[in-house]
Amino acid sequence: MRHESCPELEGMRYVRRLTQYKATDISSSTRRGEIADQAFAPHDTVGYALKRAQHAMRLHMDRHLRHLGLNASTYSVLCSIAEEPGASNARLARRAFVTPQTMQAMLVKLAEVELIERTPDDGHGRIQRTLLTPKGQSVLSEAHVAARTSEQLARDAAGADTIAVLIRIAEALS
Repeated sequence: MRHESCPELEGMRYVRRLTQYKATDISSSTRRGEIADQAFAPHDTVGYALKRAQHAMRLHMDRHLRHLGLNASTYSVLCSIAEEPGASNARLARRAFVTPQTMQAMLVKLAEVELIERTPDDGHGRIQRTLLTPKGQSVLSEAHVAARTSEQLARDAAGADTIAVLIRIAEALS
């Protein structure tokens, strides 16, 4: 059963596909010398601005997901499970950019509130397969509204080419 797409994951998958190709290496001694000669204000950097925007987006999502018992991280995990039912803990951890140990703790909490169910893999006893419960599917549908609101606010605040610019940044740094 195909579930509604998660805006946050769509963007991450797109960036991952595009960042498989490395941009020109800027590590030549001439380029390094040019960069070293420039004044550096850490709080006026692209990296700081990106982190600040990501943090603001996460806090906005957290506030709007709280009434569902979720935050941006758990929403992302539920999206991953909906997109890939039966995914293993390790696979979910990779998709969420966390360690398997952190993912394990998140999955235990989601199972405790009956948003997911975990069953041992038939072929490998140590692997637990994870699925959304009907309650999890319902909560995720409601959570999509909050995620779309955050996404739309971010898009409205950004220029038309913002996504392309962010992808170019990811490509350049890959």
